[in-house]
Amino acid sequence: MIDAEVLDGGRLLPLVEDFYTVQGEGFHTGKAAYFIRLGGCDVGCSWCDAKYTWNPRLYPPTPVGEIVRRAVECAAQSIVITGGEPLLYPLGPLTEELKRQGLQIFLETSGSHPFSGVFDWVCLSPKHKQPPLDEAYGRADELKVIICGEEDFEWAEDNASHVGDGCMLYLQPEWSVSERIMPSIVEYVKRNPRWNISIQSHKYMRIP
Repeated sequence: MIDAEVLDGGRLLPLVEDFYTVQGEGFHTGKAAYFIRLGGCDVGCSWCDAKYTWNPRLYPPTPVGEIVRRAVECAAQSIVITGGEPLLYPLGPLTEELKRQGLQIFLETSGSHPFSGVFDWVCLSPKHKQPPLDEAYGRADELKVIICGEEDFEWAEDNASHVGDGCMLYLQPEWSVSERIMPSIVEYVKRNPRWNISIQSHKYMRIP
């Protein structure tokens, strides 16, 4: 990871990419959003579709002011902060400046690191290798569990038992096995209708 001193308390962040697109997953599917993707992840899921983000040293620290400047030039009023694992870094300076610009801020996280920053919506996507911290469950507006096999339904229920009553619950097939596992997810949701299905619709739309 990058030394904290280099990041100047979060005023510099390892920016992988930022782009305007349509949210493809979870509760906000279909919403136009500006994505800010940060580098660095210490979870390392084998099926991750953003492995290029794992090494933050590949991405020079970028001033928060520059990131925000590009974000406000975009028509979107919703900002998604994702990774990698964005909570590896102090997100206060970035999120506070985005809020001053009147933007909504959505976070996508595994919840495996302490929270920093201010958010309008938190999507918690727990991972087996490094489960969420207790505080993450209380912050989650949306729980999105990736389903690779039948054993993941038990993992999903275990995580759901820790979130608040108002948290939206989603099961999402891992892309490489989606055709095989989708029938099981459909039947599970029919038996347990508090759950919803999330699909990676951006991959069908062929957008970032």
